[in-house]
Amino acid sequence: MNLLLAEVAQATQRLAAAGVPSPRFDAEELAAFVHGVKRGELHHVKDADFDARYWEAVARREAREPLQHITGRAFFRYLELQVGPGVFVPRPETESVVDWAIQAVRAMDVVEPLIVDLCTGSGAIALAMAQEVPRSRVHAVELSEDALRWTRKNAEGSRVTVHQGDALSALPELDGQVDLVISNPPYIPLTEWEYVAPEARDHDPEMALFSGEDGLDTIRGIERTAHRLLRPGGIVVIEHADTQGGQVPWIFADERGWADSADHPDLNNRPRFATARKAMP
Repeated sequence: MNLLLAEVAQATQRLAAAGVPSPRFDAEELAAFVHGVKRGELHHVKDADFDARYWEAVARREAREPLQHITGRAFFRYLELQVGPGVFVPRPETESVVDWAIQAVRAMDVVEPLIVDLCTGSGAIALAMAQEVPRSRVHAVELSEDALRWTRKNAEGSRVTVHQGDALSALPELDGQVDLVISNPPYIPLTEWEYVAPEARDHDPEMALFSGEDGLDTIRGIERTAHRLLRPGGIVVIEHADTQGGQVPWIFADERGWADSADHPDLNNRPRFATARKAMP
């Protein structure tokens, strides 16, 4: 074992004691980042090349600063995104939401599908849709100026059109034309603030986390926006907390102009997102 791997083993113990959920992965990722190598190449780093700044990075993670804020990058499906203070860090759970949406759009008989991502944050969803659905036209909407700085960095050179705006009143010029509306909105109840992991509670923007007493205020608003934007037969896909699986599909009710409202599990088989189709007139 070289010096770096020995230090990684010590860092893993420190991070585990601090309550970090994935201590070994994070210790290795920080080592790779500081030394400019891949995680699988740590054993190639010579003892003389060990960088003491590794322990500065470990101390920041030990204090529960998000790994992605320390490295400045987040991985989402096939993307490497720039992230940092002011923007929500994309989570692995959202990848299953996007996967379902991609399959749904591919199944549509539409040459150039029109897609809208509301509450886009880093742009992860919008960029994944644009990358994996050829000839799609993707619009990403974000209200926060702080988050938009990251959205625009990540979307530079892509086919995603970025808009600053409120998800509840966005893009009236596209009313009745959109094939798919997708969103990972804020959905944590204000009453659960103290139970949120420090990485999110202390570092993600509150606007991206909390939404009213039951956490569903923004989702209720997006239901109205999605119905306005979608063409008849168009689909909405919306992420929610694993405790809200029994509630969100009811927001997209038949009497509100929806059909086929359903809930879906993530890769851990927990309720994660709801879908519905705009009813035909």
